[in-house]
Amino acid sequence: MTPQSDEDEVWRQIVASFNDTAERDSADQPWPDSENVPAEPARRVVKPPEEEPAHDTSPDDDEPRESRADEEDEGHFEPPPPPPLPKLDLPTKLAWVALFGGPAYLLVAAMASWHMEGWALFTAVAAFIGGFVALVVRMGDGPPNDSGWDDGAVL
Repeated sequence: MTPQSDEDEVWRQIVASFNDTAERDSADQPWPDSENVPAEPARRVVKPPEEEPAHDTSPDDDEPRESRADEEDEGHFEPPPPPPLPKLDLPTKLAWVALFGGPAYLLVAAMASWHMEGWALFTAVAAFIGGFVALVVRMGDGPPNDSGWDDGAVL
């Protein structure tokens, strides 16, 4: 027999036994103890640190003892304050106002049941679309201006 015919025979056997039930021999096997899950997960108990007696720090001590607050803060990370937001130029500010102002006007007018003329609807929708397009066009996808002559790996 060729290797191809052996492989075909194996596939025929797999397909023929697809709907057969599994043998019950595997049900008689004992469950391994390493697979058992404990009834209640083990809990870790942490004892609070014992209070140390206060040390007298006299002026003749070489190294004064650190305060208790410093010891409690050990390992605590406080991030630095974030940098200020960049200053926006007038066209960018107008684009943001148009982007949010158009839908805001439509929402307020609809909730207040104001009668809106066709030109007002057109202006609100045009402001939204224009603001969005202006912001996308001003995004820019080139390298920064201060990158020098060799950009290297630009991500």
